[in-house]
Amino acid sequence: TDHDFYIDREDLLCYGNHALTYRIVARIFDQAGRPFKSDKPGKMCYEDFVWFILSEEYKKHPLALDYWFKCVDTHHDGVITADEIFYFYEEQIQRMECLAQEPVLFEDILCQMMDMLKPEVDGRVTLNDLRASKMSGNFFNVLFNMNKFIAFETRDPFLMRQEREEPHLTEWDRFARGEYLRLSLEEEQDD
Repeated sequence: TDHDFYIDREDLLCYGNHALTYRIVARIFDQAGRPFKSDKPGKMCYEDFVWFILSEEYKKHPLALDYWFKCVDTHHDGVITADEIFYFYEEQIQRMECLAQEPVLFEDILCQMMDMLKPEVDGRVTLNDLRASKMSGNFFNVLFNMNKFIAFETRDPFLMRQEREEPHLTEWDRFARGEYLRLSLEEEQDD
């Protein structure tokens, strides 16, 4: 709320009703996914935020997959291993406990993720494995977006029906429409 038109770590942690973990926000600000265009150290400019929001809300897009893969591949070796998955998921476990949610054990999540992605080598996820899977967005949500992880785990019937009825819409299309409706309803209530 400093009105400087830049976003810092604390600002980004508020995104999506505090959906993101500290660890992924740290990787974003380490510029692991993409170097910032901002001229202010430790701050995102508008262009950086646009890249982030498009990647966050349309994780299945090839550029978004590349962005998130680089963020999670902390070893910079072209493979996301079980220890990297654990590093990000560990914070989600803590967050679930704080929300009085029963945490899903790491072993169960790892097994579920491997079944979902079907990587060429079990326990080692490559960018090609993610590109070949329709579930790659869920993989990243499990690791660092609590709200989307819980929605995935609870299999919201409204969202499932919406996806079946409108298969032509992308995640981005659904996000943009939802935000438009939310903002237009807020405007109506203000009138």
